[in-house]
Amino acid sequence: MVEDPWAGLRSLTPARIALGRAGHALPTRELLAADEAHARARAAVHAPLDVDALGDQLRELTGGVPPVRVESAAPDRSRYLLRPDLGRRLSAESRRQLTPPAGHAPGCDLAILIADGLSTTAVARHAAAVVGAILSAAPADWRIAPLVLATQARVALGDEVGELLGARLIAVLLGERPGLSCQESLGLYLTWAPRPGRTDAERNCLSNIHPGGLSPANVAHKLWWLAGEARRLSLTGVHLKDRSGAAGLLGENS
Repeated sequence: MVEDPWAGLRSLTPARIALGRAGHALPTRELLAADEAHARARAAVHAPLDVDALGDQLRELTGGVPPVRVESAAPDRSRYLLRPDLGRRLSAESRRQLTPPAGHAPGCDLAILIADGLSTTAVARHAAAVVGAILSAAPADWRIAPLVLATQARVALGDEVGELLGARLIAVLLGERPGLSCQESLGLYLTWAPRPGRTDAERNCLSNIHPGGLSPANVAHKLWWLAGEARRLSLTGVHLKDRSGAAGLLGENS
């Protein structure tokens, strides 16, 4: 086996570099490691989310108020993966559940949607800590809607949820597509004036949220900075740049 001369760099990154070679192929240990990482990534996508357990964690963060549970129009995980469009809209029952009664106008400054996305592993392990940090750092003058917990959900599901709740902003926290280096990363998407038809260019994204990336405290710092600017400018997306700076970032890993 021939060792790669870049082997010393492996301690600096989780990327799959400097793997060495055995003849014209990868060493057996690296091939097996890649197979294991691929299996973990598949498991993160397909494993069902324990909604009851996560709901209990979220309820503790809100003083006993349980999250509102909703589902997308995708009836199961297979359809969710094959039909992304179904994951972007609510089921008929969930839409009725969120529609306010006649004469009751909804309204809030920020709604938070926690969704399974493409890594249920990430959501199960880290979502409660991130939401807790966000709620703890919330400015006193912001009205926050009850938490919403969604299954078989894509980012754009938040547009419909936010519109029904009358939210000026919605933050969608969900599992990112897993890779071979990390299978438990979360992403947070912030959208001003949510409504169906919003595009990704109209959102701000905080990505790489996991123990080796962006920490819950730093997510909260960045989110509230962006939310404040979004409220001041009445927009999110490509015209809102993250200038929160390093002053409020604590122990950033990447």
